[in-house]
Amino acid sequence: MNRRTFLAASGGAAVAASLPSKIAASAGAAPAGSGHSKIAAIVTAYYRNSHADVFIGNMLRGFYWAGKPHESQLEIAAMYLEQTPENDIGRAEAAKHAIPMKPTVRAALVPGIQGVALIGEHGDYPLNEKGQQLYPRYRLMAEIVKGYRETGRALPTFVDKHFSTDWKEAKQMFDWSRELRFPLIAGTSLTLTWRRPVLELDLDAPVKRAVGYFYGGKESYGYHGVEVFQSMVERRKGGETGVESVQCVEGEDAWKWSEANPWARNLLEESMRYDDTLKGGRLEDNVKNPILFLLRYRSGLEGVIYMLSGATEQAGFAAEIEGKPDPAVCCFLTQWGRPWSHGNGLSYWVEQTIVQGKEFYPPERTLLATGIIESLMDSSFQKGRKVETPHLDVRYRAQRESRFMRQPLPPYDRVRR
Repeated sequence: MNRRTFLAASGGAAVAASLPSKIAASAGAAPAGSGHSKIAAIVTAYYRNSHADVFIGNMLRGFYWAGKPHESQLEIAAMYLEQTPENDIGRAEAAKHAIPMKPTVRAALVPGIQGVALIGEHGDYPLNEKGQQLYPRYRLMAEIVKGYRETGRALPTFVDKHFSTDWKEAKQMFDWSRELRFPLIAGTSLTLTWRRPVLELDLDAPVKRAVGYFYGGKESYGYHGVEVFQSMVERRKGGETGVESVQCVEGEDAWKWSEANPWARNLLEESMRYDDTLKGGRLEDNVKNPILFLLRYRSGLEGVIYMLSGATEQAGFAAEIEGKPDPAVCCFLTQWGRPWSHGNGLSYWVEQTIVQGKEFYPPERTLLATGIIESLMDSSFQKGRKVETPHLDVRYRAQRESRFMRQPLPPYDRVRR
């Protein structure tokens, strides 16, 4: 992909104007005075503390925004629930709130909806040879897009987390949004959580080298670490031009690489400065299976992401900026436990994407992060071999505003601080 395709600056009217005539009539923002925007929820599994519970729960119960309670402007007009395990709460929540349950994705795309939320995380799905759970996001998105074509209504769409475990599928999901010109919002909630201290790199910041960290499973949580990192470095001088190669280094080899590259260890220690979840003692003692994601960008930027299970419960970032004596540093705050308020930013911007019919940050970020994590899993499967990534020629510009939460923490929160 070698052209800039980000549509956010053009707004919902321009998006609708470029649609095929059959589709354009009903795309974009809800009519003035229409009240809540109705959506279809397409969900794989819905149980307590699942992604569906967090996102749909914010819709049903409201959430804190701008320092005060916020009633969601979205209303679920229909829900498709693919799996109902023993701990399912989706059916009970639907009954409680009079949400019609539909037997298929297509049936859930009822007349009058203004958007679709695809939450394809959790559920009983097989693993591939690399240990990735094969959530059916691509299949479900294909059914949604088929419905758009049949009805002539291409709607603002939310896709939770990364697009797919397969690059070709992920690229197709993104391309559908450009072909039919519907606003697309996707990815992790952590790019939109609170940052301590508040840090927004200047657009075209001359970033020399950067380090991020997170924890958890190599792909399921590694994806969050990658996209958080990407949300910071995409603001560098020249904008995003893609990734040249990646490498996944694990176990003792991770510490050896770090010793041989002291700049990375120094930036890691800087990035941890504001993390109050850090376990005391040496990282080498606390982290039993360290993982490094080494990213070489086409622009020449060197990026490193440490996965440090056992040492932290938050994410962090640090970058060397040309002309600055000290690195730019911040920590990304998390709240572990209901109502998972670090997801409030994502809930709000999904709402606004559907209500206003425009993109508020680039879905190319999620596309690139999806490709990065897929190639890192290939590297891991190949015992840490460097993987060349000519296909990750993803180019875009970040918006001036990063959209992360800056308001006071909710009074009921137990956010790490």
